[in-house]
Amino acid sequence: MRIRITHETTYRYDDPVKSTMQMLRLTPRGHEGQTILKWSLDTDADARLIRREDWYGNIMHTLYAQGPVEEIRLKVSGEIETTDTAGITRGCAERFPVPFFLRQTRLTHADPAIRAFAEDTAGRLSNPLDRAHAITAALHGRLLFDTQATDTATAAEEAFAAGHGVCQDFTHVFLAAARHLGIPARYVSGYLHRPDQVVQDAGHAWAEAHIEGLGWVSFDGANSTSATEHYIRVAIGLDYLEAAPVRGAFYGASQEDLGVNLTIESARQAQG
Repeated sequence: MRIRITHETTYRYDDPVKSTMQMLRLTPRGHEGQTILKWSLDTDADARLIRREDWYGNIMHTLYAQGPVEEIRLKVSGEIETTDTAGITRGCAERFPVPFFLRQTRLTHADPAIRAFAEDTAGRLSNPLDRAHAITAALHGRLLFDTQATDTATAAEEAFAAGHGVCQDFTHVFLAAARHLGIPARYVSGYLHRPDQVVQDAGHAWAEAHIEGLGWVSFDGANSTSATEHYIRVAIGLDYLEAAPVRGAFYGASQEDLGVNLTIESARQAQG
């Protein structure tokens, strides 16, 4: 499948700021099942844009702009060819040994409630693949998808206790539960092509768990499935903060407003 993406992000400041720095993980890499046909990242700001790899091997651009800055517009666009790999991810940049992804973070801490959920849901199962699938299916019924319930600072235990969240929260709870059961797991940020929803509000997030004999396998708790040819993988980390598409700071007494325009469509849809 050929998928076309246009992702525009606009920062507006109530009062001009003296400077701003943004870390952008918006450029996907190729791997088995994902070929980058074309991709570009542009800004209309008078800014320096430096490309490098972060410690996970994600492609990261750092944007520096000196003020006064009132507005910055970023645009990424491209076309990717994908194939269904039955949820298995191979051929990616790997910078850390697998056990590294057993580490908990503040956002993926397994509190007593999540530990009990993991053990009740999958503790009786001996196969790690069955355990990961069981957690994914149970999460879909345990949490209600709600875009107003959480924000980027919400931890897994908070979203789990509230019973609401977005794909980021489903992923954090999965990571907390899987790691508690001894399954290495990591956060993935990217995009999801939805044939009936070309215009979307945001990108997507899911998890990858390492299964002996298979390697890294994807699990999307928000949709109770593994990744298919409709998924575009961009960045990984221990949690959202390490794989966030856009993350930064500014210097000045102002309020920042973030606007997003995102379209994801197949090449066939675009031609039609």
